[in-house]
Amino acid sequence: MTTKQIKDDLENIKYYYYRKKLFDEQGLSNTTVIETVETYNNIMTKAPAKLYDVYYSLYVKNHTQESFSDEVGFTQQYIAILNKKLISYLKEHLPKEEVV
Repeated sequence: MTTKQIKDDLENIKYYYYRKKLFDEQGLSNTTVIETVETYNNIMTKAPAKLYDVYYSLYVKNHTQESFSDEVGFTQQYIAILNKKLISYLKEHLPKEEVV
């Protein structure tokens, strides 16, 4: 999986959680985004604590890097570094795509 695909997935996950109430109300439980959410959430349960915190705060709770940095007392630049490490972690742990 490419870095761009992971970033796109993370944006979709962020949107899903932002609009989760709508998904739940409409009974949209079999959509591709939910499969993606479940895959990423399963991977993140085994992630180092700081990376899990970055994932949860930025993509589940919809914080900006700036608001998250204010909350945890890190610089915004350090949060950006952790976000890059998060993407690398996901790239390493996501299932490899099979070539047919």
